Amino acid sequence: MELHRGRLLDHVQLVVRDLPAAERFYTAVAAGLGIPVGGRGEGFVWIDELVLSALDSPAALGEPTGRHHLAFQAPDRETVEAVYQAALAAGGRDNGAPGLRPYHPDYYAAFVLDPDGNNIEVVYHGPARRSAPSVQISFDLQQGA
Repeated sequence: MELHRGRLLDHVQLVVRDLPAAERFYTAVAAGLGIPVGGRGEGFVWIDELVLSALDSPAALGEPTGRHHLAFQAPDRETVEAVYQAALAAGGRDNGAPGLRPYHPDYYAAFVLDPDGNNIEVVYHGPARRSAPSVQISFDLQQGA
């Protein structure tokens, strides 16, 4: 079996009711996965492909995004367990303790509800070799000028 990642989604925006609470939660999850916060601005925080926006930010239009399921990749089972604990400590609610799931052999995952009720999964697919640790994009700023 072969999986491809990084081809379909450019980014995901979640419009949240309480930006500080969401930032605490997602910063804890990202830190457990070794991913730093990318930046902050007036009414938003971004972490890799994930953007968190406050209800009153210009991009939000005053409406929360509703309930979503987001799955974050982990490099091993221990990371799934550590991120699960970090997410609970950062205000998440249990939605499925770490363990094997029936989706395919070695699918090991945990589920936590974020402060807005989104179902957040941390998953390890089992032993595998990645072609690259991430997709790196460099912009040629001179070309568009």
